Amino acid sequence: METHAESRAMIRVIRVCRKCGAKIFSDAPRGLCTACVLETALGILPNAPVAAEDLSAVASAKADDSGNKDELSRDNAKDTSGVDEAVRAATMLGELGDYELLEEIGRGGQGVVFRARQKSLNRTVALKVISLGQWASKAHLKRFRREAEAAASLDHPCIVPIYEVGERDGSCYFSMKFVEGGQLDEVTRHTPMPIRRAVELIVEVARTVHYAHEHGILHRDIKPGNILLDTKGEPHLTDFGLARLVESESSVTHTLDVLGTPSYMAPEQAVGNNAAVSSVTDVYGIGAVLYQLLTGHPPFAGGTTYETIKLLEDTEPRQPRLLNPKIDRDLSTICLKCLEKDPKRRYSSALALAEDLERWLKHEPIRARHTGIFVRGRKWVRRNPTSALLAASLIALAAAAGWIVWKSELIRQPLASGIAVLPFENLSEQREDAAAFVDGVQDDVLTKLARIADLKVISRTSVMEYRGKRNVRQIGNELRVSHILEGSVRRIGTHLRLNAQLIDTRTDTHLWAEQYDRDVNELFAIQSEIAGKVAERLNAKITPAERAAIEQKPTGDLVAFELYSRANELWESPFADFPQVIDLLNQAVTRDPSFLQAYCRLARAHDQLYFFGLDHTPGRLAAAEAALKEAFRIRPNAGEAHLARAWHLYNGYLDYDGALAELEIARQNLPNSPGIFSLTAYIQRRQGRWQEAMRNLERAIDLDPRDLDRLYQTGVSYGGARRYAEQKSKLDRMLTVEPNNVAAKAERAFVEVDWKADTGPLHQLIDEIRATNPAAMPKIASRSLLCALAERDVAAAKDALVAAGEQPLGSGAVNFGRPFVEGVIARMTNEEHKAQLAFTAARVKQEKTVQAQPDYGPAWCVLGVIDAALGRKEAALREGRRAVELLPVEKDPINGMVMIKYLAMIAAWVGEKDLACEQLATAVRSPYSGMDLGYGELKLMPWWDPLRGEPCFEKIVNSLAPK
Repeated sequence: METHAESRAMIRVIRVCRKCGAKIFSDAPRGLCTACVLETALGILPNAPVAAEDLSAVASAKADDSGNKDELSRDNAKDTSGVDEAVRAATMLGELGDYELLEEIGRGGQGVVFRARQKSLNRTVALKVISLGQWASKAHLKRFRREAEAAASLDHPCIVPIYEVGERDGSCYFSMKFVEGGQLDEVTRHTPMPIRRAVELIVEVARTVHYAHEHGILHRDIKPGNILLDTKGEPHLTDFGLARLVESESSVTHTLDVLGTPSYMAPEQAVGNNAAVSSVTDVYGIGAVLYQLLTGHPPFAGGTTYETIKLLEDTEPRQPRLLNPKIDRDLSTICLKCLEKDPKRRYSSALALAEDLERWLKHEPIRARHTGIFVRGRKWVRRNPTSALLAASLIALAAAAGWIVWKSELIRQPLASGIAVLPFENLSEQREDAAAFVDGVQDDVLTKLARIADLKVISRTSVMEYRGKRNVRQIGNELRVSHILEGSVRRIGTHLRLNAQLIDTRTDTHLWAEQYDRDVNELFAIQSEIAGKVAERLNAKITPAERAAIEQKPTGDLVAFELYSRANELWESPFADFPQVIDLLNQAVTRDPSFLQAYCRLARAHDQLYFFGLDHTPGRLAAAEAALKEAFRIRPNAGEAHLARAWHLYNGYLDYDGALAELEIARQNLPNSPGIFSLTAYIQRRQGRWQEAMRNLERAIDLDPRDLDRLYQTGVSYGGARRYAEQKSKLDRMLTVEPNNVAAKAERAFVEVDWKADTGPLHQLIDEIRATNPAAMPKIASRSLLCALAERDVAAAKDALVAAGEQPLGSGAVNFGRPFVEGVIARMTNEEHKAQLAFTAARVKQEKTVQAQPDYGPAWCVLGVIDAALGRKEAALREGRRAVELLPVEKDPINGMVMIKYLAMIAAWVGEKDLACEQLATAVRSPYSGMDLGYGELKLMPWWDPLRGEPCFEKIVNSLAPK
């Protein structure tokens, strides 16, 4: 009866954004939050990296906080329409004043860049046409012209010169030199720049920026897209037309003071701190570009603008040399000095940065110093004042308890020498589209490593919660492993950039790293290479068979691989849609008929639908068998195929001996599969081999320590053996993994109901959740309903039914629909007519289920209970007995016992009290009765009320009372 368990605050906030309602700093520009200003203004820049969908994501995130999503969406539509009209007018004319528009070469949210011909001088120029929309007051236009003209005065070979600034039809425009080359990000996208060449280029950029600073101009949007490379590879800095005069303090600046591209934006820009923007703000931007060139991605990159800004505010950039092992310590130090959040800790000028980089190029000592532990500690204290205060308060306590800790460490179990493959970071441009693909890359590397018997490899379920987390020591302790493998994937069309790093969790040292820049079709070879290199660095012994398995491609079709990865992602969701999973897997095997893992997964999906009664038909069983047949055709000795067959024999035929034989074969090829140990335990549990089952579940948990379902099943096993104290201990372990999991809390509280017939803890928990987190009530609806029925609280029962929605109510294989429960509640209030209508509606639906699945015992069981409620005595008894015949205890000890329990209930409801007591006594004698028949149920639940006072019944109840 396997079941599935179910910001940092901104201290200076005193206002809210007038657009989206989000909280903002008191000095925020024009009463807008950073994201809303960016959303409206960032598009002024050519080729701005904030796409429409990103702005929508920002809007959605803000709207979720404020409850004004629809209004915000309307604002977005209004903001962009003016841009389209201005640009459309220019495009339709084909010219703008003295300029003939030849082609569009760049576009942002509020501006478009054209290659154009200046007719009067017959020269090719780049022409930027800008519509400032709601920003275009006279003061703004005057300010824009003044700053652009100041920038036009810059005369430097590495600055793209501005020729002319003008205004036409409510739009501003300026023309500049047309550079025959590409943007830096485009040039380096497919071909990484050598480290030395990247440093030389940044030196030129830094000296160019210093020249601008000397002339009183700040750039404020230094990014790869604003650095053009000419045909000789020389850099040219553009977009000074949107820079700011250093000495200016006009009010207009407050409107545009957060212009910039989030991934390259300095923290002072991100929070709209106008007073703090200075020349070292541009130093930060230069450092961010250097970071991009060295590592392949910016220092901070979230899924949306809002997420990126939060990362920028709340986290530190990762060491560049962790992402690219070819980077030495000195260069990494220079880069990170530029990216200091405190402007005072950066280089004092762009010139100082250029000179330090030149020292590095000459192999001379650099001026920057590696950040020491005390400096890092001060940073942490400044960024986490509450935590720091708490830590200080605990020092005395820690000192007093030090000798206890020292003593316990002497006897503590040593850290297991295993490895966890963490979720790879998704750095692709289309992050959402690539999410399943990136997870598939991690899953395949993990699967390959898990084939090595000499390694302990943590299961994927337990590592997925560490997505985006970086405290390797904590991760190592929680998973009990000595090493982690982490990485990142960036997919751009057919190009793939994959970084992988092996880290010792005990010392946080980097043992191995590699960056792969390959065609996406080489993905599977890369995955095999990574697994091989990691095993080599961990000194794992690899047999020839294991090496062959590591080098085996999962499929030769990338699209099939993505479909399979999406199916896995869906499977692991809280409420898996198995028909959709099956559809994706069918598409995968259609594309690649030799895709073994997809066939194995497909067989499992069909078996799930069959076993849990969602489609308990011969056709579903045949579909599972067909998928298995294909899997064995492809590779008869594959461990995955034998594991899938074991599940099929267990789910489809309750063939325990056959399933165990298949598991023994599978274990030879899949030594790190927690599923093998779990299934072995489930079978042993049904065979009455409780101790062996417990041991195998613990072995599964060792490989998958944070899988809630396995922890829950371990608790179920102890509960089935009526070892309630140990059951509570396992449920406590679930709460250690997920402290706020309300379903786990409800299960733990329900142990007191089963064990002692005490609803108090469960009732208290329900009240707390209803008061503090009402949205979570559906997650505990089933337990809430049972609590209400046990207490005969009709109002609470109705509330629980509303919270349940359309989810089935019951336990294990036996589930009752909403109409049946409505009938039970109506009968509790003596509304007999209403009860009869509800039970009749329930019968109509259940009869169809029985007709569709005539060999499914639980379906007959439910129909029998409904007929008993309707007073159809003979039909009810016949249906109850049919359920017992279809699922005898000899075939299924657990669900067979449940069928007997419900036959006893049916007999009680139709007045056959002797038969009821006889069947109930049989059920209670079963070693599996604890799985579904606790003391609390018999003592409290209303469906046993017809037997209360009967000596035989009271004797059974007393036999289960806690001693």
